[in-house]
Amino acid sequence: MPKDAPRRWDRRMQQRLAHGEAAALGELYDRFASLVHGLAHRVLGDESGADRITREVFAHVWENPDAYDPKQGPLRSWLATLTHERAVRRLRRTESAALAEGGGTPEELERKVRRASAAARADYIVTAMPTPLRAALELAYFQRRDYRQAAADLGVTEDEARRRLRLGLQLLSTANDTPSAGRASGASPGYGKTL
Repeated sequence: MPKDAPRRWDRRMQQRLAHGEAAALGELYDRFASLVHGLAHRVLGDESGADRITREVFAHVWENPDAYDPKQGPLRSWLATLTHERAVRRLRRTESAALAEGGGTPEELERKVRRASAAARADYIVTAMPTPLRAALELAYFQRRDYRQAAADLGVTEDEARRRLRLGLQLLSTANDTPSAGRASGASPGYGKTL
C-alpha cells in the first residue's frame, strides 16, 4: 500500500462526512470505535463513562466533519485527541465532585488525572506504533524475553532487535509528556504529533 494511502483514506472520509453520508459515519465507527472506547475507558476506568464518551466523539465528528484537517495529521490521531480531551474533562468533573464531598485534595485529583492521562497516551502509542516495534516490546515486557531471545523469535539480528526495543521505548517515554498547552477542544492544531 502506498505511504499516502492512509492519508488519502482520511481525506476521502472527511469529504464523505462533510457531504452527510451516513454510511461514512458507520464505516468510521466500525474502524475506530474500539480505539475511542478503549482510550476513554483507560482514562475513566468506567464502562458507562467510556460508552458516553464514544457516543460524544462520534456525534461531534458527524456534526463537525470540517473540524478535522487532514493536513494536521491522521484521522486516527484526531479521534484519539478528541477522546482524550473529553475523557480528561469528564474525569476532572467527577473527581472534583468527589473532592467537594470530602474525598481528597486538589493535588490528589491532579495526580490521578495525570496518571490516567499518561496511561491512555501510552496505550495509544503502543497501538499506533509500527508492528515490528510493538512485537519487540511485547516479547521483552510481556514474555520477559531479552534482546537475544527477541531477535531469535522475530527472526532478526540482535542489533535489529535492540534497535526496535530502543525505538519502542523512546516512543513510550513520551507518554508522560503533557499535551501542548492552549489547545482548544475540538480540532487541535498538531493533533497528529501527540496525544
